[in-house]
Amino acid sequence: MSFDPAEVQALLVAAARAGQPLTYAEALGALGHRFTRPLMRQFCKALDAVDARARATGEPELAVLVVRQSDGLPGQGWWVGERGYTGPWEGPLARAHVAGLQARAFAFWRSRPG
Repeated sequence: MSFDPAEVQALLVAAARAGQPLTYAEALGALGHRFTRPLMRQFCKALDAVDARARATGEPELAVLVVRQSDGLPGQGWWVGERGYTGPWEGPLARAHVAGLQARAFAFWRSRPG
């Protein structure tokens, strides 16, 4: 099973326009799947593809909108690929960093016709 990056992008753009991050389980559920580790790995590959496209077109990255239910932060895979941030992956600095990136995505997609 693999996820269509265009479908994942559409889901995340809708979340950005709504100003709401999604948990991994919510994102998978919206795509018609329940949370499993194998599906999560495939989903993360699609998130990488969505962000690669965003970087190429000058749009804000969207994978930052997918967060863990436990603490509202992206998972380890997102942090490993995060560029330009060298702080901790948990705690107040991580939350502030993620909130800033999410706010950028929210503002960008809310300003575009839908």
